[in-house]
Amino acid sequence: MKRLVRVLRRIFVVLVVIWLVITGASLTYNFATRERAEPPPGLRFVQTADLQTRYDEWGTTGSPIVLVHGAAESVETWSALVPVLARTHRVYAYDITGYGYSERKAPYTIEHLAAQLLGFLDAMKLTGPGQPKPVLVGHSLGAGVVAEAALEQPAKIGGIMFLDGDALPLPNSGGPPRAIVNTLIVDPYRTSALRLVLGSDSLIRSVYNDACADKCAPLTHDEVQVWTRPFRVPGAEKALWQMIGPDFPAVQPDRLARLKNLPIAKAVLFGALDNQGGSAEQTATRVGAPPPTILPGQGHLTLISAPAQVAKAINALAART
Repeated sequence: MKRLVRVLRRIFVVLVVIWLVITGASLTYNFATRERAEPPPGLRFVQTADLQTRYDEWGTTGSPIVLVHGAAESVETWSALVPVLARTHRVYAYDITGYGYSERKAPYTIEHLAAQLLGFLDAMKLTGPGQPKPVLVGHSLGAGVVAEAALEQPAKIGGIMFLDGDALPLPNSGGPPRAIVNTLIVDPYRTSALRLVLGSDSLIRSVYNDACADKCAPLTHDEVQVWTRPFRVPGAEKALWQMIGPDFPAVQPDRLARLKNLPIAKAVLFGALDNQGGSAEQTATRVGAPPPTILPGQGHLTLISAPAQVAKAINALAART
């Protein structure tokens, strides 16, 4: 028994030493990487409900198209699609709160995100009488945002597109995996882990290539910085931990099905190899859209890998509004 106690004591001492070493290394690394990045110069902002929202706009003629990005994305994510759309439309894009360079303000719920979108439509004067109603294109997480906005104020919206997203809660949202992240992965370790990920070009490229199904051009170092810089500005880390809450912003299935009864044009477009967005066929059926457009060989980032085909589908939707 005494021998067992001595062994257990030694194991305990070793574990404490390991913990001290890891914690010390984490604190040191966090201190060394404490400086935050500044947003790029020349960004445009507008007040939307309770938020200062970063946005951009292109084109001078045609009906309005509003682009709503997904998780970990920003206005820059639409850079391949915008030039094609802006030939015949007035195009608008903004940063969802919590991502990009918009003001970060909790709660990061689907209702708050929809309020930002509806506030953006008002701020950009896209909801006035006698004007063509805007078409909303929601990518991934953005699909839930445009769906919720349409459910809340359908009279302001001409059409919605679910682009690589079904608007539904993620599998296991609020379940054990998310609880483990919130309970066990705490500071200083989670801050170190985040900064290590953001500093790894190879890891960012790997995630990007998987989402693109290897159909996108390889990211350069500068392009990696475009994706990661918003997560290094002041307040970004705090917002990220707040967003890793019990529920991912999404619309419940029974509420989403109410879109069937709304007189709004709807469209669904997915990459055939998309492993993140859900089921295109089930989404179209659920919301009362025509059969979905499926792009062969494309993944979750069709807006980047197949901009001409996505633009064609958006033009067809706009023609039906």
